[in-house]
This record gives sequence, C-alpha cells and structure tokens, in this order.
Amino acid sequence: MVTDEGCRGDQGATLHAVSSAVLAVTRHLSVHEVLQVIVRAAAQLLDARYAALGVPDDEGSFAEFVVEGVSEEEWERIGPLPRQHGMLAAMLKGGAPKRLGDIRKEAEFEGWPVAHPVLKDFLGVPIRDGEDVLGIVFLANKRRPGGFTQDDEDLLTLFAAHAAIAMANARLYEHNRELTVVAERNRLARELHDAVAQKLFSLRLTARTASALAERDPVRTVRELQQVERLAAEALAELRAVIFELRPADLADGLVASLRKHVEVLDRAHESAVRLCADEAIVLPEAHEAVAFRITQEALYNALRHAGASTVQVRLRTEDERAVLEVSDDGTGFDASEGEPQGGLGLTSMRERADSIGGDLTIDAAPGEGTTVRLEVPL
Repeated sequence: MVTDEGCRGDQGATLHAVSSAVLAVTRHLSVHEVLQVIVRAAAQLLDARYAALGVPDDEGSFAEFVVEGVSEEEWERIGPLPRQHGMLAAMLKGGAPKRLGDIRKEAEFEGWPVAHPVLKDFLGVPIRDGEDVLGIVFLANKRRPGGFTQDDEDLLTLFAAHAAIAMANARLYEHNRELTVVAERNRLARELHDAVAQKLFSLRLTARTASALAERDPVRTVRELQQVERLAAEALAELRAVIFELRPADLADGLVASLRKHVEVLDRAHESAVRLCADEAIVLPEAHEAVAFRITQEALYNALRHAGASTVQVRLRTEDERAVLEVSDDGTGFDASEGEPQGGLGLTSMRERADSIGGDLTIDAAPGEGTTVRLEVPL
C-alpha cells in the first residue's frame, strides 16, 4: 500500500532532482557548456546509460551534437556528426516526444554506424522555443529494467522546457559578447584614427615646410626635421600601443609573464611610468587568466589615454584564498557614484567579463584622486 505521505515524498524527491538539474544548467553561460550540462543532467535525472543532444543546422546536419556515456575513443570510431535522417529527422519534423521500447524495431532506425553503441529503450524530447525546435535531447538504455515510462517522458519534457530557456539565455549572452568585441574594435579603430592619423598629418605638413625652407633657411630646416623625427616617433609609439591592444593575448607562459610583457611595452610606449608587482606563484584556470588579462588591458588603456596618469601600478596577489588584481593610477579620476563617465571607459564590459568567471569587480575613483580597478577571483 502506498500512502499519501509516500507519494508526497516521491514527488518531493523528483522536484528536488529537477531543481538540481535546472540549477546545474543555468550556472553556465557559454552555449557549448550549457549543452554539455543539459545532456549530463538529463542522463542523471532519468538514470539513462546514454544521452545526447543535437542542435540542427541549415544544411541537413547538426551544428553541435553532444553525448554522454560514450568515450572519446568510441566517439572517434563512430565517425562524423550524424545527419538529419531516420529517427532524428522524424523527431525534428514532428516536434513531438518519442518513447520506444526498442528503437531497433522502428522503421526510422536506419543509417546507424557500425561502431555505435547498441540502443534499445529510447526516449526523445524536442527542446522548443515557441514554434522553433532548438534541438533534441534523447536518452537510451534506462539502467533499471522496464524501459522509460510516461512519468519519465513528462519529467524530461519539463526539464527540456527549462533547458530551452538556458540555451536561449546562453545564445543571447554570447551574442552580447560578440557585440562587445565589435564595439571594442570600433573604439580602437577610432583611437587609431585620432591618435595616429593626426600625428601623421602634422608630420606631413612639417616635412613639407622643411622642404620649402631647405635652401633659404638651413637652421630652421634642421629644427623642422627634428620635429618630423619627434612626430614620427610618437606616431610609431601610438601605433604599436594600439596594435598591441588589438592583438589577442598570448597566455601560453601564464598570466604573470603576459602581464609583465604587456606592462613593459606600455612603459616604453608612453611617458607615464607603468609598473608591475606580482606574485609569481599565482596560477589561474585558462579562462580566468584570459579575463584577468583583458580587464587589465582595459584598465591600463583608461589610465594612459583618459586619466592623464603619471604613474600606473598593476598588482597581483593572493588574499583570503582569492586572487586579487589591482590597476591603480594617479590620474584625474572621476565620480564613481555617477556611473560610467560620458564617452565610456569600458566599465560595463569589464564587469561582464568578471561576472563570466564568478569574479567581483570594484571601481574606486574620485575626481582628482585617481582610480583603482580591483578584480577578485576565487583560487
């Protein structure tokens, strides 16, 4: 006899399992990570040996196809990504869940590679965003005897609805990041035009003046040529600085070595003194190091181009099991309580980058008292 209390206990356990699976998915921001976590969570939720998620493309194949329960060696033997044929095509076109006792007996079961694991009981559910099918999540070979039930189908359908939201959010996040990159490139292009093109224009006029004076005023000609040399050196320094910012960060030698190289280049290219004080032993995950480097680049750019700083200090240390990165300058500063200054300093972009790795970014600034950008990342 099953009591009401027992039913409520089973329902509570099921809801807890779904909630845990949904939370696991929504913690991630990149589309690929979200797909991987959806597949893993679905397999665990319904106790399936195999799970997969296919995201269709516009060419009859799949843009991404993520699996769980298949080793890398097995996946290599299986071969290239599947195309939209057989059961996969039927589910994409029909857009309805599919639950089978033995998929091998179905007419749509065709074209499966020889090295593919043997599948028997099967449950597939579309991940939908309105009328659009974002993908299909399907499970095979339930570990407990009896195959997949109607309750399993209902549970996976509920999970797929939440997965659709996570996939849509991840796509929006990546799209926004792409827009941020485009905006950053446009900003650097404007900087290149403003800083370098103007100096080159002045250099051309000065050279023309020197040429006109060459015969009748040699002394002044020498002064004009010295000015040409100075302008050319400044233009070259500006150009090198902008190119260095455009170039992707090479973090093969680690964050500290890359920061040191970057600081040395900026120290040579600008009149301001740029210094680095770092704990050589600090090592972060690759994605965290890339974000920390980009935030440092942006903070240094602001200090050198906008703040009129004479000294800029980059510090990297550990504090309470966190890596702390600070970029401080003695420039003009701004009123941080009023948000980002007109014209923008990339503060929103820096905060988004910090959020993407679970870091905390704070800006300490005041008019006439300089600025300190502080990033804290768990070790």
